Amino acid sequence: MLQKFNPLNKDLQIWVKDRLYHRSEAKVSVFDSVVQGGDAVWEGLRIYKGGIFVLDRHLDRLMSSAKAMHFQNVPTREEITAAVKETLKANNMTDGVHVRLTLTRGEKITSGMDPRLNQMGCTLIIVPEYKAPVYDNEHGIKIITSSIRRNSPAHLDSKIHHNNLINNILAKIESNVAGADAALMLDAYGFASELNGTNIFMSKKGILYTPFADACLPGITRGLILEIAKEEGMEIYEKNLSLTELYSADEVFCTGTMGELTPIKSIDDRLIENENGIKTMPQLIKAFEAKIPEYSVRI
Repeated sequence: MLQKFNPLNKDLQIWVKDRLYHRSEAKVSVFDSVVQGGDAVWEGLRIYKGGIFVLDRHLDRLMSSAKAMHFQNVPTREEITAAVKETLKANNMTDGVHVRLTLTRGEKITSGMDPRLNQMGCTLIIVPEYKAPVYDNEHGIKIITSSIRRNSPAHLDSKIHHNNLINNILAKIESNVAGADAALMLDAYGFASELNGTNIFMSKKGILYTPFADACLPGITRGLILEIAKEEGMEIYEKNLSLTELYSADEVFCTGTMGELTPIKSIDDRLIENENGIKTMPQLIKAFEAKIPEYSVRI
């Protein structure tokens, strides 16, 4: 599942602050907050057939995260949208693209933790790449349970889509060492929260379940699946899910911008076996794909 360099990305034009640079020249200052303390928020965007998928929802979350972090001189939604479109047009990109959109607190006048040292406005970084979904969505993935707990709101609220990803990275390291594709992170009470980079769902006898968005990030794709399932007439519930429930599920899958909808074929070497024969994923995937034109902003 390790991503590889795509030669199509050799000469990318990348947006930094207020203009485009060739990827070899695209840099931020060593005094930027993202370097000094991981002090930034971000979004991942997908480009399908000339459209930016659910851009408004991503910008809503970006702005909410920036407000929670008390960023000053934040670019407007219109300015960010214009910069994303200009970047995509400069790279002649219309499909099969993932965009990493990062907003940092900006450059400091001197090293230090105090946000009052940031007096130059935010730094906007837009990195578009030709990139397929990160997981094998046809055959599925195997995951393990990590010893690393997902942050609770008492420590670092996951509702802020921030760049402090060390706990997720540590969980991913555990999955790498175990020879798995991803790691399931539990909350402080031992219930399933999410994978190191995606949300998780399960089905049992045709009923869908997903963890409460307490410790997990309320992902954009997660929200869409909740909406789609209801529109499709499926029963779906948010609830605390134990490992025992996941082990005995008919289907388990994860959702996210980077991976879309990915079946999970085993958890901690327990095979996910559909004993009831009721499959929800094909219907969800078909409905999800049907939403793409409707929910996309033209480039």
